[in-house]
Amino acid sequence: MKAVKLLFGFLFLFVMTVSCDTQVIIEDDIIIEEPVFSLNQLLTSYDLWYVNINETTGNGEVPFLQKAFTVSFRSGVLYANNNLVGIGDKGNGLGIDIGDYDTYGEFLEVSHDADGYMELEVFPLSANRIRMYHRPSNTSYYLTGYYRHNFDYDLVFYDNITYFLQEYEVWEKTYTSQEGAINKFDAENFLQFLTGDDTIFRSSTDKNGTGIDNIFWDYEGVYSVQNVKGDLYVKTLTLDYDFLNNDYFELTVINDNTIELFHPNSGTVYEFKGRGYIEFLRGTNEAKKREKKVLPTMSIERKSERKSITI
Repeated sequence: MKAVKLLFGFLFLFVMTVSCDTQVIIEDDIIIEEPVFSLNQLLTSYDLWYVNINETTGNGEVPFLQKAFTVSFRSGVLYANNNLVGIGDKGNGLGIDIGDYDTYGEFLEVSHDADGYMELEVFPLSANRIRMYHRPSNTSYYLTGYYRHNFDYDLVFYDNITYFLQEYEVWEKTYTSQEGAINKFDAENFLQFLTGDDTIFRSSTDKNGTGIDNIFWDYEGVYSVQNVKGDLYVKTLTLDYDFLNNDYFELTVINDNTIELFHPNSGTVYEFKGRGYIEFLRGTNEAKKREKKVLPTMSIERKSERKSITI
């Protein structure tokens, strides 16, 4: 009898042991099969990814990121805001279609319309911050995710105003105020800010209405754009004329193709309209790319005198 009880005891213990092991396995399977948040889900969880060019590390560059202010990922299509003209409106705020993308693991595959195929590794840094690493060039870009309703398009626009000046082939003077003293800049009717070079401008005294290809550039010099302390929406523009020394203007954007230049030394207000819009669609052959920089800050003082003639 004792032998029979002992046998049943071992059988009961065996069954209980197997039962416990099975429960552990089931429990483990539940943990393993929990859904994983994929890279594609991360990239599409925000409407826009702002490319902070000043945070870029490494000596190389990825062309489509180097020229973009924002990039967006939508159902395999890659969008970018490469231009400041129309930013916030174009593509419902996402910009233009520049190629296709796919993801696997932590890798992002991009098929750019002109630059071709490239692969980047993506590392989450926080809930809305990622690092995109391009191993062939050993370069990292840092992106911040935003929704359209809380993305400050104006801040991006005015922080990068130099590129806005380069998005037209020429700027033609369309208005000169009667207020202000006569000065040599009154004769300048065209300005050009060379694409891909944040320092070189050209000017011309040709008659208004001259075709872009027929403009004769009388002067080529150096220019700079600076912040105005306490005012995001106003900048200063300095044109270095040999015969005028440095000529300072208070620069205000009226709309996507009109700027106002206030000349403090004479008190004159000028308006220029952009002609020959340059849309930076795609391709490494385009000169426009963003460089790391911080605009210096200066203060200016308005003064006004009445002009004796109208230009």
